[in-house]
Amino acid sequence: MGGTARTRWPWISLLLSAALVLNPVGLDFLHSAFFAGEQLARNIAQPIVLTALAIMAVVIGLEWLVRSLIARSRARGVTKLS
Repeated sequence: MGGTARTRWPWISLLLSAALVLNPVGLDFLHSAFFAGEQLARNIAQPIVLTALAIMAVVIGLEWLVRSLIARSRARGVTKLS
């Protein structure tokens, strides 16, 4: 039963992204990127946060694509290689 893709929803990437953002370090970094009172802190943290968000979006998109391809191949009746 291991390795089956039952849904196309990219839940692994979403959980990993939530864990990275919603921990104390991630929340502090988001705060310093967008709500810091000092312009230098915002200028340093914003590109880092935006790059991390873009990478997380790409990983979520790749997981969705792989899960869609697996679901489509199983719907056609392709045999398992295990």
